[in-house]
This record gives sequence, structure tokens and C-alpha cells, in this order.
Amino acid sequence: MEQGGLALLRAWESFYVIVGPSAAVLIGLQFVVIVLSAEINTIGNDEVLGAFGTPTIVHLCIVLLVSAIMTAPWSGLAGVAIAFDACGIVGLGYTAMVIRRARRQTSYAPVLEDWIWHCWLPLLAYAVLLVASLILPSSPVPALFVISAMMVLLLFIGIHNAWDSVIYIVARRRTEYLKEHE
Repeated sequence: MEQGGLALLRAWESFYVIVGPSAAVLIGLQFVVIVLSAEINTIGNDEVLGAFGTPTIVHLCIVLLVSAIMTAPWSGLAGVAIAFDACGIVGLGYTAMVIRRARRQTSYAPVLEDWIWHCWLPLLAYAVLLVASLILPSSPVPALFVISAMMVLLLFIGIHNAWDSVIYIVARRRTEYLKEHE
């Protein structure tokens, strides 16, 4: 099964070569958004950034990391499973920290959409990664499909949250502009 599992990893390589760089590009764009928002002083305070800005970068970095793990020249699936175990555990712990930050910050009142996209969907993605990593050695085909779905989910979370940040910054800046020019 080990050789068959390694052949499956190679079969998924094109998927990860596409998804990983997509995450990297989005990371770069998020940096541009943060820099531009800092220049016009609309990003909010460190509490808001820690709860809603930084996690977007972390989730996209996990997509990039999982892509790197999947395209590395492994000698067996056990090492891949251990790497994904670590990613899932770290992701769950980080998301729990983000949820605490979102609850503690007082500068912005999150709505249901914020809780879903910034907290609950990432929590689901990392839990799914952890479960998939546990079944990877014994059931590589379903595990690889689950891991790829998790990657796409985290990529969509990153896209949504980056877009949400841009819209928030633009709306806030527009409000400030209108106040200044009344």
C-alpha cells in the first residue's frame, strides 16, 4: 500500500502546484492591503488585526505549507501523515486563539458572517485535516480527497476574508472622507 500511496501523492501533484502558488499570491495581496490601509490609517488597532487580519495570512500559509508537504519527495505516507497531524493540531490551537481574540477585542462587533468565516470554518478545516491525517496511511484515496477539499476551503476562506478586509477598509475610509467634506 505504501508504494500505491506514494503514487497517489504524485497523481495529486498538479493540484498542489496550482493551489499552493494561488495561496502565495493571495498572501502577497493581503500584505499590500495591510500596507495601504496603514498608510491611510484605517486598519484599526492591534486587537482587530490579530483577530481578523493576521489569521487570513496564517490560513493561506497553511495552504502553501500543505502544498509543499504534498509535493515533497516522501519515502512513505507515515511522514506525510505526521506532518499533517502537526498542521491540524497547530491550526486548531491557533483558531481557538483567534476565537478568543475576536471575543476580547472591543473595536469591532463581529456579525454572524464574521464568526462563520473567521472562526468556525477555519476550525472545521483544521479538524478535517487532523482526521484526514489519521486515516491517510490506511485509506489514502479518501484522505487525499478530504485534504484537497480542506485546502480549497482554506483558500476560499482566505479569499473571502481578504475581500472582507478590503471592503471594510474602503467603507471606513469613505465614511471618514465624507465626514471631512461635510
